[in-house]
Amino acid sequence: MKLRDKVALVTGAAQGIGKEVALLLANEGANLAIIDVNLDSANETVKEIEALGRKAIALKVDVRSSDEATSMVKDTVEALGSLDILVNNAGITRDKLLLRMSDEDWDMVMDVNLKGAFNCLRAAVKVMSKARSGNIINIASIVGLMGNAGQANYSASKAGLIGLTKTTAREFAARGIRCNAVAPGFIDTAMTQAMPDNAREALISQIPSKRLGTSEDVAKGVLFLASEDSSYITGQVLSINGGMYM
Repeated sequence: MKLRDKVALVTGAAQGIGKEVALLLANEGANLAIIDVNLDSANETVKEIEALGRKAIALKVDVRSSDEATSMVKDTVEALGSLDILVNNAGITRDKLLLRMSDEDWDMVMDVNLKGAFNCLRAAVKVMSKARSGNIINIASIVGLMGNAGQANYSASKAGLIGLTKTTAREFAARGIRCNAVAPGFIDTAMTQAMPDNAREALISQIPSKRLGTSEDVAKGVLFLASEDSSYITGQVLSINGGMYM
């Protein structure tokens, strides 16, 4: 087990990529804090992790709130004993073409995706700095690297998250804290499954690997960065996109 007895906190972990990440980290020996705005779904994830023989707690947290992020870290340390790994996965979309995008559309996505990650990161590094050890993985996106029509807010939030990742890595490397990002491409999710067949095929045709990614593909990248296999890697962006952006 690569993460035996480590404590990992994963935001947005009640479903999708976040849940897949949490389950894989648990399979590798980590105990988990499952963070989400949907507490019922978070508790279901906790049950699955406990069935693997690991400890887990569920916390309802709005990552936009600095106070809630601080309490989240405190509660995790009290319940599980430490905080070794933070995965900033919580995120939303409000897709519209730029000229049709409202202030609310912009602010909501930036507040959750970028400010939320900042709030969680700032709270976590206070604990990690005292331990002089820690590992932060931010879930960015291919569109933070290449842009995407109709996603000005989402692209900007993910590009900002990459900048936050690199700055955090520089500021905290001397304290034993690593910070990296994962940038998934187009992943096979409920959203892509709902696309018309022709639109889905057109999307896949742009990917050299000729398939959409899976949540497991992303989770394996997170596990690599969370483990000692990547002990000399910090400030980097791991692109998991089937070659769509190189």
